[in-house]
Amino acid sequence: MSSGRMLLFAFDYQGPAHLSAGLWRHPQDRGSRYKDLKYWTEYARLIEQGCLDGIFFADNAGYHDIFEGSVDAALADVAQIPANDPFLVVSAMASVTEHIGFGLTGSTAYEHPYALARRFATLDHLTGGRVGWNLVTSYAESAARNLGTGRQVPHDERYDMAAEHLEVCLKLWEGSWQDDAVVRDVERCVYVDPSRVREIGHHGRYFDVPGIAMFEPSPQRTPVIFQAGGSSKGLRLAAESAEAVFVNAVSQDMLKRQIDRVRALAAEAGREPRSVKVLQMLNVVCAPTDELAQEKYETCRALVNYAGAMARYSGWTGLDMSRFDPDVPLRHVRTDAGQTMVDLFSRMDPDKEWTPRDIAGFVGIGGTGPTVVGSPTTVADELTRWMDETGVDGFNLAHAVKYQDIADFIELVVPELQRRGTMWSAYEGSTLREKLYGPGVTRLRADHPGHRHRDPAALDPAPL
Repeated sequence: MSSGRMLLFAFDYQGPAHLSAGLWRHPQDRGSRYKDLKYWTEYARLIEQGCLDGIFFADNAGYHDIFEGSVDAALADVAQIPANDPFLVVSAMASVTEHIGFGLTGSTAYEHPYALARRFATLDHLTGGRVGWNLVTSYAESAARNLGTGRQVPHDERYDMAAEHLEVCLKLWEGSWQDDAVVRDVERCVYVDPSRVREIGHHGRYFDVPGIAMFEPSPQRTPVIFQAGGSSKGLRLAAESAEAVFVNAVSQDMLKRQIDRVRALAAEAGREPRSVKVLQMLNVVCAPTDELAQEKYETCRALVNYAGAMARYSGWTGLDMSRFDPDVPLRHVRTDAGQTMVDLFSRMDPDKEWTPRDIAGFVGIGGTGPTVVGSPTTVADELTRWMDETGVDGFNLAHAVKYQDIADFIELVVPELQRRGTMWSAYEGSTLREKLYGPGVTRLRADHPGHRHRDPAALDPAPL
């Protein structure tokens, strides 16, 4: 893999709509097919034909019920609800492809590490090492009510829990079974050599997992670790443990600051800073010419639904936006749920007086990521400029129109990126980790903290 190659993932959701509000009404939108397995296998083939690195599935443990104190606006605009389980479709998508990776979201607040580690190992086996885990701590009060104790765990404590959750998973993936534990010795009637399997003996603040992993080592052992950390606590955990970090900056200056920060924290943690790959979320609206792309963009803008956009934004911030006049500037407010999201617009353009309607217009197309509009040349120029000026490694491509925007990007922009040598024309390596680090790097790098669990001496319990 060349050092300048652009990493590209399609950003999607197992539901009729994700970040864009009201765009499910667009005549080319295919979101209503989300329950159709053939839709997802067709999509997987499309992504592989375009030589993208993979698809990243966002997911929520809860739903948006802050706006107007109800889930009604979210339901009406399918604001990330309904939502199916993305884990269940990956095997089918993998069966019709050979190269693309699959990023899957798993909550450290509501998933037990012993069960989650097994599920990821299973998919890593079935995909030939093409899965990654987007580690999230889950912020929604609705998730706490329906999956937890009814009380949301405080923000910083959620990250303490996440750190221990990850540690348990790493012990199971890296330290329980030796690479040669499976011997399949017919003469001795021994399939697994018990002396090569160890208990992990984990007894922590949040989890007790004393025993062995139930699965043998998968091609990657540990799935690629993704994280989207915005707070200082989240950034620190990402710098210490993530292999790829998803960021959501609205300007290049802001993105560069975030990248510099996470890589400085990685160096403090004893890691090689460039081993932490950074992916920026953005939307691309493209057409053969700049004029046609702008027309396409304006058509999308006209379909943005205010209540649907505010249902999403209220859920992200924990702030009921129905309490504010849509056309009166929103002054700085404080919220415990999502201060980063509240501050986003004042930081993006300090001179602009943002109204709720302005915010809805912005987030209504692809969420809070910037939108690039233009011809293949214009889009390729802009993506390259973001990489050159910020040091970002690639992009998580959201969409306005589900399926069609990615199809247009693959048809129009990918050939231009390939012509410039910014994007590969043929895959190298087979696992997802190799797409980040190059052919041959299938396991955790030596600078990752999970690597230490591979040393049997680091595990206290004796072999079984």
